[in-house]
Amino acid sequence: MSDTNKLHDAEGVEENNLNTNTSESNTLENNDLSENEVSQQAQDTASIETKDTEVNHTEHDEKAPNKESENDEVLNEIEESNAEDAEDEGNKERHKIEVKDYDSMSLEALAIELEKLLKNEKVQAIRSHVDKINNTFKENFQALIDEKKEEFINDGGHEIDFYYSSPVQKRYKAAYRDYRKKLNEHYQNIEKTLKDNLNQKLEIIEELKGLISIEENINTTYKHFKELQERWKNIGPIPRDKYNNAWNSYHHHVEMFYDFLHLNRDLRDLDFKHNLEKKLKIIERAEELAKDDNVLRAFRELQELHKMWKEELGPVGKEHREAIWEQFKAATKIINDKRQEYFKDLDKSYEKNLEKKLEIIDNIEAITARNDANTHNAWQKKIKEIESLRNEFFNAGKVPIKVNESTWAKFKGAVRTFNRKKNAFYKDLKKEQYTNLQQKLDLIKIAEDNKDSEDYDTVTPLMKKIQSDWKKIGHVPRKDSDRIWKQFKTACNHYFDRLHASRNAVSKETLDAYNKKNELLNNLKSLKPKGTKEDVIQTVKDQITQWKSIGKVPNDKRYIEGQFEKAVDELLSSANLDKNEVEMIKFENKLDTLNNPEDSRNLDNERNFIRKKIDEVKSKINQLENNLQFFTNVDDDNPLVKEVSNNIKAHKESLKLWKTKLKKIKELY
Repeated sequence: MSDTNKLHDAEGVEENNLNTNTSESNTLENNDLSENEVSQQAQDTASIETKDTEVNHTEHDEKAPNKESENDEVLNEIEESNAEDAEDEGNKERHKIEVKDYDSMSLEALAIELEKLLKNEKVQAIRSHVDKINNTFKENFQALIDEKKEEFINDGGHEIDFYYSSPVQKRYKAAYRDYRKKLNEHYQNIEKTLKDNLNQKLEIIEELKGLISIEENINTTYKHFKELQERWKNIGPIPRDKYNNAWNSYHHHVEMFYDFLHLNRDLRDLDFKHNLEKKLKIIERAEELAKDDNVLRAFRELQELHKMWKEELGPVGKEHREAIWEQFKAATKIINDKRQEYFKDLDKSYEKNLEKKLEIIDNIEAITARNDANTHNAWQKKIKEIESLRNEFFNAGKVPIKVNESTWAKFKGAVRTFNRKKNAFYKDLKKEQYTNLQQKLDLIKIAEDNKDSEDYDTVTPLMKKIQSDWKKIGHVPRKDSDRIWKQFKTACNHYFDRLHASRNAVSKETLDAYNKKNELLNNLKSLKPKGTKEDVIQTVKDQITQWKSIGKVPNDKRYIEGQFEKAVDELLSSANLDKNEVEMIKFENKLDTLNNPEDSRNLDNERNFIRKKIDEVKSKINQLENNLQFFTNVDDDNPLVKEVSNNIKAHKESLKLWKTKLKKIKELY
């Protein structure tokens, strides 16, 4: 098969639209023969029978095509494809699956495409697609690993310590393992069926052989013959490597039976006439397909016509055999010639894609050759240019298969050269970062040396100054950035926590406040809710107002705030109040505890927590609403739909409450 013909498997083919009816019933005339005539007929045709069941000739229906003819290649291709489809009916689906430009897809897109194929298509029909996806994923992921390894080494790491993994790789591997498992299970399931079907067809061939020696009414024999033909058509797929031999043997014995019928020409001619009519219809359809502009669809339907010609119809009269076969071959040649032209045009477009990709590679090499980047920003600009060219390369489309690997290698080489030059710049930049690192380590030492100082008047300005100096120093190596920041932040926070603690030292005023709050707490615990809901809420608010008016307690007595919150919770819970209203009363009480003009960290943390919760609830709502879209054809009273809808409603109520809390906390700033 030529390279152009091989491209057939890489193109999507639309469904066969042929609606020709191939199962018309035959009307048998009552042409009874005497027993003597049948006996004589059996003697005349006994010499035709062969010893072997499988006949290894390659006759194609009425006339075997010349193996050296120019049509031979396409006929062989059609037979191979039909044999593959005959082994497993699910294989036919492969012609309908769109072949996408996998070379231009990202790693994540390839993983998603593999998952879609597994979910929506038969596993035996996606083999060629999965092979292409797998090859592309492995090449692209290896290129990514090479790039990450080079960066790791340039950052000072050792090659032996390098390890890289990504979620998309795990996702792809899981999908590919699922594909291999399903494929193996499928072939294990059909193996026995294929063998059983083959044995049934061989049994039919043996029965065909025996028909010419049976001494019975010819009409009865003929009816038995037609029943065998129908059984043959209804038997399922057989192993691909047995397909041609089994069919050739079957076809041979069918012709022998028709020769056996030469004494009763009416029956034989009736069948010949029926087969001729059907084959002329096939030729008529093939000639229509020869005018179809969709050459891939036409060729696929042509394959079905050849299958019908070969498998479903018997011979015609000798005077028509050569003529109709040549007519069918002529239509086949026209369709195949148009198909070859299509692939030639496709090759031209691939050549244009090649020119575009080579131009992109030249541009990458030109950017790499320019020595006009001496700063971080300048290199970032170059990196964006290269990234844009990379995307253009992946979106440029396919190139001729003979230069695919070399083009890909040239592209990877150009990008690798750029990365080496980029990494060399950042390696020099690392030296500056190590200088910055040393300066920040000096500031850390100052912070840690003074974090336990009692001389607040002297040390406080110093600690504020080193915090300002820290911000002015440039970047440090990425691997050290988080570590030294945490170290510096811990020392500074330790000092300022002590500073704040000293300012909140126990005083007579705070002790008095504690005693008053303790008394108020005891009264609150013994308080019973009375009156209406509004009365209970007002009582609680009065208690909270009174609590706030007392003032702050010593730091080591602040646990009383939690006790007060708990007592308020119990009072509100016993009054059967609205859930959100209770929550806001409790929240306002909590804010009072957190609010500190001299130290806003607790309030900041609460605000950040609320924002995070708002984002989480929004995300859950979006996910649930997306899930709900999958139930477009399901009634609203479906239990699953109701559950999702109720969840969305609950989360929206929760979101409203969190937003109210955020608004409340913003009022304190």
